Amino acid sequence: MSWRRLKQYNGRYMDPTYILPRGLVIQPAPVLSREARMRLAWMDYHHRTKNIARTCRHFGISRKTFHQWKKRYDPRHLESLEERSRRPHRTRQWQVSRIQEFRILALRRRYIRYGKEKLAVLYREAYGEPLSSWKVQRVIEKHRLYYHPRKVERLRKRRKRNQSKKRITELTKLPRTGFLVAFDGLTVYWNSTKRYIFTGIDVYSKIAFARMYRSKHSRHTADFLKRLHYLLAGKIENIQTDNGSEFAKDFRSAAEALNLPHYFSRPKTPTDNPVDERFNRTLREEFIQLGNLTYDCDRFNQRLTEWLVEYNFHRPHQSLGYMPPINFHYKYHKVLPMYPSSTFI
Repeated sequence: MSWRRLKQYNGRYMDPTYILPRGLVIQPAPVLSREARMRLAWMDYHHRTKNIARTCRHFGISRKTFHQWKKRYDPRHLESLEERSRRPHRTRQWQVSRIQEFRILALRRRYIRYGKEKLAVLYREAYGEPLSSWKVQRVIEKHRLYYHPRKVERLRKRRKRNQSKKRITELTKLPRTGFLVAFDGLTVYWNSTKRYIFTGIDVYSKIAFARMYRSKHSRHTADFLKRLHYLLAGKIENIQTDNGSEFAKDFRSAAEALNLPHYFSRPKTPTDNPVDERFNRTLREEFIQLGNLTYDCDRFNQRLTEWLVEYNFHRPHQSLGYMPPINFHYKYHKVLPMYPSSTFI
């Protein structure tokens, strides 16, 4: 019998005779993915050692994982070591006929205050056929037949604003300082006192700025934007924020006055702003958690200024080849005197 050699593992070829029952005739081995070949290596190693604990230690896997795949493994079908699709066997489909849709619309317009459950009952009584309430809901949503027109109009305008926002995924990022500055914020507590720290960082050079305020009103973020704009000598081309209310109204007006295109992260997608998220973590670990937090904004901002100078001028950054941000792009060496001239209350 001729055997097809499988992928070499740990200096040895895995011989199917270790795994398959004696005398079994098989077809040429199927093409397996990299993950499936590794799982086959688990089975081969366990077959030779007869020791589950040793196998798990050798491959760095848990016993639970090994038993899961051992139970699933079929020597006659190596495809059993492939991942199975997690897609549900059945999914709901839009199966409302035109006649059903017309009838639901007629009932909804007549009983505008009724919910989907009541409308489904009325439909069954009127037309003698069962109808699920979720189909009624789909028709209501499709035609926007809601009872509160003002509320619906507000929601419509909000959706329109969200659709008109420029998303950060639409921007092609260029490798130069000032091309994109990302903004975010932190909420900190001093006993029962809440304070807000706004952060901004140049995505390319990693030059960063931060400042504490008493609230997260948009006038504070507007003040923060102007200070950071001065810090970078006005060389900001685009800005990025999340969709929070603090980055609306006054902040939007300040961005328009400075002629800065404003891009937004996608909702509930912190990975759209990884550079500032990482800076927030550094700020917490290397400054706030070392006993520098105080509820006094002026005192905190003075301490924060000293740390930011250290961060921008002296702290090595791994992503910059272990260079400080200022050294990485030295022409932006003009740094704002960050001591506050005034702090909004």
